[in-house]
Parts: sequence; C-alpha cells; structure tokens
Amino acid sequence: MLLSLTLRQFALIAEHELNVADGFNVITGETGAGKSLLLDALSLCAGARADSAMVRHGADNADIYAHFDVTDNKVVAEWFLTHERVLEETELLIRRQLSNNGRSKAWLNGTPVSMAELKSLGTLLINIHSQHAQQALLKPQFVVQWLDAMAQLTALAAQTASAYQDYHQLKRHADNLANREAQRQDRIQLLQSRLADIAPLLSVDYQDIEAEHEELSNIEALMMEASHGLHLLDNDTDEPDVMTLLGQAIKLCDQQMGVSSTFGQASEQLHVAQQQITEVTALLSDYAEQQLPDPERLQELDSLISLGHRLSRKHNLPASELINEAKEWQEQLEQLENEPSSEALTVQIEQAWQQYLALATSLNEQRMQAAPPICAQLIAQLQPLALPNARCEFVFTQKSDTANYNAQGCYDIDLLFSANVGMPMQPLYKIASGGELSRMALVMQVLQVTSADNNAAKPMLVFDEVDVGISGGTAQVVGELLRTLGQSQQLLAITHQAQVAAQAHQHILVQKHHHEQTQSELIILTDSAQVDELARMSGGVIITDVTREHAKSLLTDVKS
Repeated sequence: MLLSLTLRQFALIAEHELNVADGFNVITGETGAGKSLLLDALSLCAGARADSAMVRHGADNADIYAHFDVTDNKVVAEWFLTHERVLEETELLIRRQLSNNGRSKAWLNGTPVSMAELKSLGTLLINIHSQHAQQALLKPQFVVQWLDAMAQLTALAAQTASAYQDYHQLKRHADNLANREAQRQDRIQLLQSRLADIAPLLSVDYQDIEAEHEELSNIEALMMEASHGLHLLDNDTDEPDVMTLLGQAIKLCDQQMGVSSTFGQASEQLHVAQQQITEVTALLSDYAEQQLPDPERLQELDSLISLGHRLSRKHNLPASELINEAKEWQEQLEQLENEPSSEALTVQIEQAWQQYLALATSLNEQRMQAAPPICAQLIAQLQPLALPNARCEFVFTQKSDTANYNAQGCYDIDLLFSANVGMPMQPLYKIASGGELSRMALVMQVLQVTSADNNAAKPMLVFDEVDVGISGGTAQVVGELLRTLGQSQQLLAITHQAQVAAQAHQHILVQKHHHEQTQSELIILTDSAQVDELARMSGGVIITDVTREHAKSLLTDVKS
C-alpha cells in the first residue's frame, strides 16, 4: 500500500508531499494541468526509464520518494530474501533521482538499488494499466494471457512455453548439425590424420631424443676424448699424470703435519680429491671402453628427429611445441566425436515434442473448462455498463498444421463479442467500438485483479484515463465498480467524469498556476471544494447553483 508520494523539482511540481488514502483515489484537473505526472512518478519508482526532460526547468535534479506499507506482504518479504536484503521494518522507502544530464539513481531504504532490482520490486508494489490497454484486446496473445490469468493457469502456460522452447532448441540444434555434418566429418579426418602423423612423438620426450641423437652421432669421438682424459688422470707410462702428482703432494703434506696443522688439513682435502679423481677415472674408463651402440637405435632416433623436423615445417611450430598442439587436436577430436549427430538427436527431439504435446493438451483442456464461467463473469460485469445485451464467448480452433503449434499451445483462441441483440458474435477487432473496447478493457483488468488470491497482499492498482469512451450513467457504474474494488485494494485513477470522481474515497485535484514559472499543485479536495470540482467537471468553466446541486447529488448517491 502506498502511504505517500513526495515530488521535488519534478516537471511542473516544485515540491509536494501527497498522502494517499487506502481505497479508491481519483485524480482530476484541467487538460494539461499535469495529472499524468503522478503516474509518471510512480512508474519511475517502479523502475521505468528516466527522461531528463522530467527535471524541472532550472533545477539540477528531480527527486521522487514513494513510501509504502508492506505489513504482512509475503511476496515483498520473499523478494528481500531472494535479493539478500534486510527488511527491518514494515515500511519501505523508494527514492528515485533524475539528473538533467540524463543520469538517474535509485535507493531502497537508503541503500543503492539497481534498475533491474527496482523494476522487479516495482511489479509487486504497483500495477499500472495505461489508457492504451484497450488496444491490447485486439491482440490474440493478450486474450490468451488474460484467460490463463483468470483461470489460474499461468504456471502451466509457462511450463508449456518452456517445453516448446526446449523442443525448438533441440530441433534447431539438429538442423545446424545436419548442415555442418560434412564440415564436421572433414575436420574429424583432418585431426585424425594429424594425430596419426605425430603419434610416434607423443610417447617420447623430444628434447631427450635430440640429446641422445646428438651423443650417439658423435660416440666414437666422445670415446676417444674419454680415453685422452683418462690418460691425463692416470697412466702407466713415464708421462706425468694427475694421480701421480696428487700422490706426491699428499706425501709432502704428510711429512709436514707435525710442524703445522695447515699441512694436516691440506692432506685431508687432497685425500678427498684423490678419491674423487679415482671415481672420475672409473667413469671415463667405462665410457671409453663401452661397446658401440646398436645402429638400429641411431636409425630410430634419426627417424624421430626427421619426423619432428618435417612436422615442424608443416605446422610452422617448433617440434617441442607440437606436443602441446597435439593435445589440443585430441581435445577437439574428442569433442567432435562425442557431439551428437542429427540422427542421434531424433530420440531427444521426439521426447521433447511429446512432453510439449502433453502439456499443451492439458493446458487447452483446462482453458476450455474454465472459459464458460469466465465469460459469464465478464458478461455480468459488462451488462451494467450500458451493454445490457452483451454476449461473449471463447472459441478454440485447433491449428491445422503441427508446424503452426507455438509456445501458447496447439489451438488458436479468440474472444468473440456482440453488444447488440440478433447480431452474431465476432472477434473484437471487427465489431467493437472505442467505447465498448474501453469498457471491456476495464472489466477485464478488474476481473483479473479480483481473481487473485484474496488473502495475498495486492499491488496498488493504477488506471490512466479510466473513463475513455464512456459517459453518463455508464460512468457512474464504472465509478461504483472502482469504489467496490477499492474496498479490498488500493486504487489510483485519472478521470474526466464527475460520476467516476464522486465515487472516490479520496479526490486529488491537479491545478496549474502561472507565476514567473508555471507550477502544478496537488490538492486533496473535501466538502465544498470537491463539490466545485465536480460541478466544473459536469458543467464547464462557469459553475452555477444548478451544477453545484448536481455535484452534491452525485456525492449523495455514493454508496458506502
């Protein structure tokens, strides 16, 4: 429930705080006074797109504050939980700020809120029906959605639409696969060929192969170098070698150990060096005296090296990087081989189709069952609105081709209407006048609202130009309808009809003043001021005793 709406530097309003009553609130005023500004402000608090033109001329920013009471409103409490926000009180404050540079900001209870969040929360707090709602009646989709809402079939309709989308997505996927099947097979063959070429290199370390090949290619020269090194370290000839010289140095140090400890330390280190030289000598001896390697091993290494060089040139990559590239080829191949073919998807497509058909069939059966009593409600509400002979009927026509089945089901649904005795019912767009469409739109909106769970908290219902195409006694019936609805739900409506305005629980006048800068003022009317406004609406600019008496009679006729 909206408690108050505060506007600052918003369009023609400099600053005003409006307390909104529980029940039916009506907005009246001269054409151009700014009646729609309140609806624009509420729309902005519900996440509507901002326009810098709404900032009052000469101001930097416009601010709108909407103060709501959400006591026992479970859907709002759930929204706060879902969005990980804390609802500490039973009231919430939405603030929307518009800048003259085109930017806008929003806050929820003092905390910044995104436009997406504000829009989702706004739908729970405010339900705005524009003056163009009657045009929606001419669209078959609106009629179907309204029937589902009235029959409490919105969830099943959503499941049916989702099942249809699943089926369609699978079918499109299969068509795409069929179109690129040839490309897929060519790619698979190419990857298989590449992996077959590089397979010998995948089981080895190419850098180790290169090192082994380098060594074996020069093995004889390396063995000779090992023999020469061995000769320098230890030989049986008269030539000096490392081991002989090292033995002499050890003997010298041992002789002087008693004189200086330095020689003792040197002797210990020389013995360590002697042991290490002995190990090196054994190592070089084994290398120099080894048998020549198997020629087949060298040939195998030559083959691997040649393969690496060939593939490196072919793919313009160093041979060492080809291994990583091969891993990517393998992943691509596995993905392509595991990708279901268009034939493999046939079973899934059929299953999805059957699931959609089952849901669509159930949905249509329940729609057909619910349609007659809903039409009866619609007729009962239309007849008092100067349509005593109103008749309507939902007609279900199965689509001739399954290719025409869609997310809404397998039947075309039309709402047929006739307002005149003896005239056949036809689709609304063929026969309904503007006034008839207006009344039909209003009744359908009211029925949809009243069909919702009575125990659940309901959003504020807002009607723009609620009386389009009606006048006289019909307008009074519309006003009574809105007043009755206001006893269980908060409403706000703009009207030009005194008969409608007289039925309101609170009457708000929007009045324009021309000073240095034009300004609109919001006034809550009571007593004589309300009588004068109703008289103006009934009789024009000049208010007479006759028009005042008529206005008083309208208020007297209001039922509690």
